Amino acid sequence: MSRSAADWSSVAKAPGETAMTGEAASPALLKDILGPPALETIADAGEAASPRFDRAAFMRAAADGLDALSIMERVRHIASALHTALPQNYPDALHIVRAMGPRLTHGFQAMAVTEYVARYGLDDFDRSMDALADLTRFGSAEFAIRPFLAADTPRALATMMRWTGSADEHVRRLASEGARPRLPWAARVPALKADPTLAASILETLKADSSLYVRKSVANHLNDIAKDRPDWLLDRLADWPQDDPRTIWIVRHALRTLIKQGEPRALALIGVGHGAAVNVRSFAIAPETVRLGDRISIAVELASDSRERQPLVVDYRIHYARAGGKTAPKVFKFKTFDLAAGEVIALAISQTIRDFSTRRHHPGRHRIELIVNGQTMAEAAFDLLPG
Repeated sequence: MSRSAADWSSVAKAPGETAMTGEAASPALLKDILGPPALETIADAGEAASPRFDRAAFMRAAADGLDALSIMERVRHIASALHTALPQNYPDALHIVRAMGPRLTHGFQAMAVTEYVARYGLDDFDRSMDALADLTRFGSAEFAIRPFLAADTPRALATMMRWTGSADEHVRRLASEGARPRLPWAARVPALKADPTLAASILETLKADSSLYVRKSVANHLNDIAKDRPDWLLDRLADWPQDDPRTIWIVRHALRTLIKQGEPRALALIGVGHGAAVNVRSFAIAPETVRLGDRISIAVELASDSRERQPLVVDYRIHYARAGGKTAPKVFKFKTFDLAAGEVIALAISQTIRDFSTRRHHPGRHRIELIVNGQTMAEAAFDLLPG
């Protein structure tokens, strides 16, 4: 069963986030994607692919201790179980694994199968890389490719560069996504950590790709680079053509971290000046006192002081209270739009104050800054009560 780009993007989220909203997800529900029904599906795929697949051995090994494992631990656990069920001769096993791909019904099932290739196929480099390019159509192989990048970075990148010419968007996307310097969930690749620009030729080739699925990956890859080599990124993107809407889309999304930081060169690359001719008529947070789980509303009214239409990037920065009186700032998107000469606009957004696996809240005062075109223009606050 071939997966669509949308199918994979719906599961390729950081732990603790849902696909559509970013709200906290139940770890039990997430890990149950690889529960007993998924094991049966994988076993069915193996059995259909070859009589040499030992279904009973797989089910015993895969079910043993499964309940206590997180979703990514289950991926690795199932890969080990596959090793017990497949022929010990790796090329023979790989032939079966590749035949299993079309019979899988969820991206995480295929991820477990690609993890088998990552664990047991490093000594058969080229054959394994070919298998990952094949299997990525059924569940992204972006994590499985990391050991190959770590083992021989130039060789892996050369193969991935060839993938940029594939007719299959999933394979082209793997060329970019698999080489991301800061790929979420994935093991770091020492060479990419030392030089996050090593895959630049891949990104150059894909900078006007016809597939939004691929362009999203290129933008995310470039945004990873922005966190370590912002000057390199700004210099590179300044040379990219501005007459292709596909490239323009990538540039805007690749610069999101730098735009949130108010970087003037990043703002200029998307046609926005640093600062804006606007007057903040009001900026308010309601309620001003909340408990964990409550929702706050943020409202702002802006009036143009310009005689010309001006593009605005409006964000807000929450300074989360931390122990010992410290704070931790995080910028959120509000709205990007054009404000006509003399126009007045009211904006509103709401946000639930809840814990995530990556962010725990502490009682105390939380300041919120309004940022317009990189400059702080107003401030308000709310208090989070204990308990």
